[in-house]
Amino acid sequence: MGFRTDAIHAGQDPDPTTGAVSVPIYQTSTYVQQGLGQHKGYEYARTRNPTREALETNMAVLEGGTRAFAFASGLAAEMAVTQLLLKQGDHAVCTQGVYGGTYRLFEKIVRNSGVDFSWVDTSSVHRVRQHIQPNTRMIFLESPTNPLMTLTDIAAIAALASETGCRLVVDNTFMSPYLQRPLALGADIVLHSTTKFLNGHSDSVGGVVVVSHDEDAEALAFIQNAAGAILSPFDSWLVMRGIKTLPIRMEAHTSNARAIAGYLSAQERVLKVYYPGLPDHPQYQLAQRQMSGFGGMIAFDLGSLEDATRFLGRVRLCSLGESLGGVETLISHPATMTHAAVPRKDRERMGVTDGLVRLSVGIEDTEDLIADLENAFGE
Repeated sequence: MGFRTDAIHAGQDPDPTTGAVSVPIYQTSTYVQQGLGQHKGYEYARTRNPTREALETNMAVLEGGTRAFAFASGLAAEMAVTQLLLKQGDHAVCTQGVYGGTYRLFEKIVRNSGVDFSWVDTSSVHRVRQHIQPNTRMIFLESPTNPLMTLTDIAAIAALASETGCRLVVDNTFMSPYLQRPLALGADIVLHSTTKFLNGHSDSVGGVVVVSHDEDAEALAFIQNAAGAILSPFDSWLVMRGIKTLPIRMEAHTSNARAIAGYLSAQERVLKVYYPGLPDHPQYQLAQRQMSGFGGMIAFDLGSLEDATRFLGRVRLCSLGESLGGVETLISHPATMTHAAVPRKDRERMGVTDGLVRLSVGIEDTEDLIADLENAFGE
């Protein structure tokens, strides 16, 4: 089946009891059993829930994986992956420009379990190879990165991971499976914050992990049940509702973002625009090769905190706030919002300056969004 068909139908069989085309919200904590050891496959909702399973089936199909597992947040999904792959004494190589919450999780929590991390510019396969150690068990990529939109050659890193016995994990939140398929490029595990483009309506928080190996699926199923950070039935339903329109939303996000990136590039007050759909992006050719579209995320540098503050105070249609991937356009200041948990010296090394602004372009009329930005630039 094609992607659009799978987005609507995979895991979404009509309800056998009523014929409802929308998977019911099974808002239950437990299930009646017919006798000792006799049940219909469901014993307790932390372990299995039909609504959550429908979403997990859908995501496994869309990402081309063996199984998928839905969690209470994107960070809960990341934590489960570290529990799957890493133990005391292990080492991981990670993209240096990751989301600030990922940095905080790995450095402030997982490191306390005796795991070491190397933060690397993964756009260079050579640099990644240099940091591989005998105890390296995971390579963690974010491509494009948040917020500087730096790409990593996923297929090349997948080959390196296979060569060195590592598991390759890719955060695919920015692109969604509609625009990028890491497992098809050789990754072992892909994860998302479902809060973002998958849900698409800024009304749910969640995460999902999709694996390509049966042994990882079995182990992650145990972790999901034992640790219990599951996605609720209602949130599972909300994400499924969002995924049904994912293809048309991602095309609208991309169309708007390309127009706005071009507009920003022509503004004298903008020092630099970060968007892989611009021909002057240093990895434009890679973007064309490994992605089927450029997405809706843009970053641009206004030069100083003062200028960024002034600009952010003048937007009206663009909403100042955390998060991304909703139908509405969201604008943020990474240094004080998404990456506030990253020490200043590390932020500066990553290129997250005080003048950097991040734009999650929504699906409003392009002309209205540009007019709002034009007003923010005005005197």
